[in-house]
Amino acid sequence: MNRIKEAAILAVGIVVLGLCIKWGIDGFTDKDRTVTVKGLAEKEVAADKVTWPILTKELGDDLPALYTKINTTNEKVKAFLRQNGVKDSEISVNAPVVVDLQAERYGVQNHRYRYNITSTITVTSSNVKLVRGIIARQGELLKQGVAVVDGGYGTGVTYEYVSFQKMKPQMMQEAIKNAETTAEQFAENSNSRLGKIMSASQGQFSIDDRDANTPYIKKVRGVITVTYSLKD
Repeated sequence: MNRIKEAAILAVGIVVLGLCIKWGIDGFTDKDRTVTVKGLAEKEVAADKVTWPILTKELGDDLPALYTKINTTNEKVKAFLRQNGVKDSEISVNAPVVVDLQAERYGVQNHRYRYNITSTITVTSSNVKLVRGIIARQGELLKQGVAVVDGGYGTGVTYEYVSFQKMKPQMMQEAIKNAETTAEQFAENSNSRLGKIMSASQGQFSIDDRDANTPYIKKVRGVITVTYSLKD
Protein backbone atom coordinates (compact mmCIF):
# COMPACT_ATOMS: atom_id res chain seq x y z
CA MET A 1 0.00 0.00 0.00
CA ASN A 2 2.79 2.40 0.89
CA ARG A 3 4.48 1.68 -2.40
CA ILE A 4 1.28 2.57 -4.29
CA LYS A 5 1.07 5.88 -2.42
CA GLU A 6 4.72 6.62 -3.12
CA ALA A 7 4.24 5.81 -6.80
CA ALA A 8 1.17 8.07 -6.95
CA ILE A 9 3.01 10.94 -5.27
CA LEU A 10 5.94 10.45 -7.62
CA ALA A 11 3.61 10.48 -10.63
CA VAL A 12 1.90 13.66 -9.47
CA GLY A 13 5.32 15.24 -8.89
CA ILE A 14 6.43 14.36 -12.39
CA VAL A 15 3.25 15.87 -13.86
CA VAL A 16 3.66 19.10 -11.85
CA LEU A 17 7.33 19.29 -12.82
CA GLY A 18 6.38 18.84 -16.45
CA LEU A 19 3.79 21.64 -16.23
CA CYS A 20 6.31 23.95 -14.53
CA ILE A 21 8.82 23.26 -17.29
CA LYS A 22 6.16 23.94 -19.94
CA TRP A 23 5.10 27.18 -18.28
CA GLY A 24 8.71 28.21 -18.00
CA ILE A 25 9.35 27.49 -21.66
CA ASP A 26 6.18 29.34 -22.67
CA GLY A 27 7.15 32.29 -20.50
CA PHE A 28 10.66 32.32 -21.95
CA THR A 29 9.21 32.21 -25.46
CA ASP A 30 6.80 35.07 -24.67
CA LYS A 31 9.68 37.15 -23.38
CA ASP A 32 11.37 36.90 -26.75
CA ARG A 33 8.22 37.96 -28.58
CA THR A 34 8.26 41.73 -28.53
CA VAL A 35 7.66 44.61 -30.88
CA THR A 36 9.45 47.96 -30.73
CA VAL A 37 7.70 50.97 -32.22
CA LYS A 38 8.11 54.74 -32.28
CA GLY A 39 5.38 57.15 -31.33
CA LEU A 40 5.34 60.67 -32.78
CA ALA A 41 3.60 63.81 -31.54
CA GLU A 42 3.80 67.15 -33.36
CA LYS A 43 2.34 70.56 -32.65
CA GLU A 44 2.64 74.02 -34.16
CA VAL A 45 2.73 76.82 -31.59
CA ALA A 46 3.31 80.54 -31.60
CA ALA A 47 6.60 81.75 -30.12
CA ASP A 48 6.15 83.26 -26.68
CA LYS A 49 9.45 85.14 -26.41
CA VAL A 50 11.16 87.53 -28.79
CA THR A 51 14.64 89.05 -28.60
CA TRP A 52 15.24 92.04 -30.86
CA PRO A 53 18.69 93.65 -30.95
CA ILE A 54 18.57 97.20 -32.36
CA LEU A 55 21.98 98.30 -33.65
CA THR A 56 23.03 101.84 -34.50
CA LYS A 57 26.43 103.14 -35.59
CA GLU A 58 28.22 106.47 -35.44
CA LEU A 59 31.42 107.46 -37.28
CA GLY A 60 33.74 110.35 -36.48
CA ASP A 61 37.05 111.58 -35.11
CA ASP A 62 35.91 113.24 -31.87
CA LEU A 63 35.32 110.44 -29.37
CA PRO A 64 33.51 112.51 -26.66
CA ALA A 65 31.24 114.01 -29.31
CA LEU A 66 30.49 110.54 -30.67
CA TYR A 67 29.52 109.30 -27.19
CA THR A 68 27.13 112.23 -26.83
CA LYS A 69 25.65 111.49 -30.25
CA ILE A 70 25.22 107.79 -29.55
CA ASN A 71 23.50 108.56 -26.23
CA THR A 72 21.11 110.91 -28.02
CA THR A 73 20.37 108.19 -30.56
CA ASN A 74 19.73 105.67 -27.79
CA GLU A 75 17.26 108.01 -26.13
CA LYS A 76 15.36 108.38 -29.40
CA VAL A 77 15.21 104.59 -29.83
CA LYS A 78 14.01 104.04 -26.25
CA ALA A 79 11.38 106.76 -26.61
CA PHE A 80 10.16 105.13 -29.83
CA LEU A 81 9.87 101.77 -28.08
CA ARG A 82 8.03 103.18 -25.05
CA GLN A 83 5.58 105.07 -27.25
CA ASN A 84 4.72 101.80 -28.94
CA GLY A 85 4.05 99.90 -25.73
CA VAL A 86 7.39 98.33 -24.82
CA LYS A 87 8.06 98.38 -21.05
CA ASP A 88 11.26 99.72 -19.54
CA SER A 89 11.89 96.28 -18.00
CA GLU A 90 11.95 94.84 -21.52
CA ILE A 91 14.63 97.26 -22.74
CA SER A 92 18.35 96.86 -22.06
CA VAL A 93 21.21 99.01 -23.32
CA ASN A 94 24.60 97.44 -23.88
CA ALA A 95 27.85 99.33 -23.52
CA PRO A 96 28.90 100.81 -26.87
CA VAL A 97 31.61 99.03 -28.83
CA VAL A 98 34.35 101.34 -30.11
CA VAL A 99 36.66 100.45 -33.00
CA ASP A 100 39.69 102.63 -33.63
CA LEU A 101 40.07 102.25 -37.37
CA GLN A 102 43.55 103.74 -37.36
CA ALA A 103 44.69 101.10 -34.89
CA GLU A 104 43.61 98.23 -37.15
CA ARG A 105 46.80 96.37 -37.93
CA TYR A 106 45.68 94.64 -41.09
CA GLY A 107 42.98 97.03 -42.23
CA VAL A 108 43.02 99.82 -44.76
CA GLN A 109 44.68 102.88 -43.22
CA ASN A 110 43.07 105.63 -45.30
CA HIS A 111 39.74 105.72 -43.45
CA ARG A 112 37.73 108.92 -43.64
CA TYR A 113 36.94 108.67 -39.92
CA ARG A 114 38.97 107.30 -37.06
CA TYR A 115 36.27 105.86 -34.79
CA ASN A 116 33.37 103.51 -35.42
CA ILE A 117 30.98 103.18 -32.48
CA THR A 118 28.23 100.55 -32.39
CA SER A 119 25.45 100.70 -29.83
CA THR A 120 22.96 97.89 -29.17
CA ILE A 121 19.60 98.23 -27.47
CA THR A 122 17.95 94.86 -26.90
CA VAL A 123 14.22 94.30 -26.53
CA THR A 124 13.29 91.05 -24.76
CA SER A 125 9.56 90.50 -24.43
CA SER A 126 6.85 87.87 -24.15
CA ASN A 127 4.50 90.11 -26.13
CA VAL A 128 5.62 88.75 -29.48
CA LYS A 129 2.72 90.20 -31.47
CA LEU A 130 3.39 93.72 -30.18
CA VAL A 131 7.12 93.59 -30.90
CA ARG A 132 6.59 92.15 -34.37
CA GLY A 133 4.37 95.11 -35.16
CA ILE A 134 7.04 97.55 -33.96
CA ILE A 135 9.72 95.79 -36.01
CA ALA A 136 7.58 96.32 -39.10
CA ARG A 137 7.44 100.06 -38.32
CA GLN A 138 11.07 100.61 -37.34
CA GLY A 139 11.51 102.68 -40.48
CA GLU A 140 9.75 105.50 -38.57
CA LEU A 141 13.05 106.02 -36.74
CA LEU A 142 14.55 107.30 -40.00
CA LYS A 143 12.35 110.38 -39.70
CA GLN A 144 14.22 111.13 -36.47
CA GLY A 145 17.60 110.63 -38.10
CA VAL A 146 18.15 107.18 -36.60
CA ALA A 147 19.32 104.44 -38.95
CA VAL A 148 19.05 100.89 -37.62
CA VAL A 149 21.83 98.83 -39.15
CA ASP A 150 22.29 95.14 -39.84
CA GLY A 151 24.85 93.69 -37.47
CA GLY A 152 25.40 90.57 -39.54
CA TYR A 153 25.18 86.93 -38.53
CA GLY A 154 23.91 86.27 -35.00
CA THR A 155 22.45 89.74 -34.44
CA GLY A 156 18.99 89.25 -35.92
CA VAL A 157 15.61 88.88 -34.25
CA THR A 158 15.16 85.53 -32.49
CA TYR A 159 11.94 83.84 -31.43
CA GLU A 160 11.62 81.16 -28.78
CA TYR A 161 8.96 78.93 -27.27
CA VAL A 162 9.76 78.85 -23.56
CA SER A 163 6.49 77.25 -22.36
CA PHE A 164 7.56 73.88 -23.73
CA GLN A 165 7.81 72.18 -20.32
CA LYS A 166 4.09 72.77 -19.70
CA MET A 167 3.04 70.89 -22.81
CA LYS A 168 5.68 68.14 -22.59
CA PRO A 169 3.58 65.66 -20.50
CA GLN A 170 0.63 66.00 -22.89
CA MET A 171 2.87 65.37 -25.89
CA MET A 172 4.40 62.34 -24.17
CA GLN A 173 0.91 60.88 -23.69
CA GLU A 174 0.05 61.54 -27.33
CA ALA A 175 3.29 59.94 -28.52
CA ILE A 176 2.69 56.85 -26.36
CA LYS A 177 -0.88 56.58 -27.67
CA ASN A 178 0.36 56.74 -31.26
CA ALA A 179 3.01 54.13 -30.48
CA GLU A 180 0.36 51.84 -28.98
CA THR A 181 -1.83 52.22 -32.09
CA THR A 182 1.08 51.19 -34.31
CA ALA A 183 1.95 48.24 -32.05
CA GLU A 184 -1.67 47.04 -31.98
CA GLN A 185 -1.76 47.07 -35.77
CA PHE A 186 1.45 45.03 -35.85
CA ALA A 187 0.05 42.55 -33.34
CA GLU A 188 -3.14 42.17 -35.36
CA ASN A 189 -1.19 41.55 -38.56
CA SER A 190 0.89 38.87 -36.81
CA ASN A 191 -2.15 37.15 -35.21
CA SER A 192 -1.00 38.16 -31.73
CA ARG A 193 -2.26 40.20 -28.79
CA LEU A 194 -0.47 43.22 -27.48
CA GLY A 195 0.95 42.75 -23.99
CA LYS A 196 2.39 45.16 -21.46
CA ILE A 197 5.10 47.74 -22.03
CA MET A 198 8.52 46.14 -21.56
CA SER A 199 10.57 49.33 -21.92
CA ALA A 200 10.23 52.93 -23.07
CA SER A 201 12.59 55.80 -23.76
CA GLN A 202 12.20 59.18 -22.09
CA GLY A 203 11.46 60.73 -25.46
CA GLN A 204 13.39 63.06 -27.73
CA PHE A 205 11.98 66.55 -28.26
CA SER A 206 12.92 69.28 -30.70
CA ILE A 207 11.70 72.82 -31.34
CA ASP A 208 12.33 74.27 -34.79
CA ASP A 209 11.03 77.10 -36.96
CA ARG A 210 8.07 75.99 -39.02
CA ASP A 211 9.83 77.47 -42.05
CA ALA A 212 12.33 80.19 -42.94
CA ASN A 213 9.61 82.79 -43.52
CA THR A 214 7.76 82.39 -40.21
CA PRO A 215 10.36 81.97 -37.43
CA TYR A 216 7.72 83.13 -34.92
CA ILE A 217 5.78 79.88 -35.55
CA LYS A 218 7.48 76.87 -33.96
CA LYS A 219 7.10 73.17 -34.67
CA VAL A 220 7.42 71.09 -31.51
CA ARG A 221 8.19 67.43 -32.17
CA GLY A 222 8.39 64.55 -29.71
CA VAL A 223 9.40 60.96 -30.45
CA ILE A 224 9.25 58.09 -27.96
CA THR A 225 10.41 54.48 -28.45
CA VAL A 226 8.30 51.78 -26.76
CA THR A 227 8.77 48.02 -26.61
CA TYR A 228 5.67 45.85 -26.02
CA SER A 229 5.37 42.14 -25.36
CA LEU A 230 3.32 40.01 -27.73
CA LYS A 231 1.03 37.14 -26.72
CA ASP A 232 -0.81 34.47 -28.68
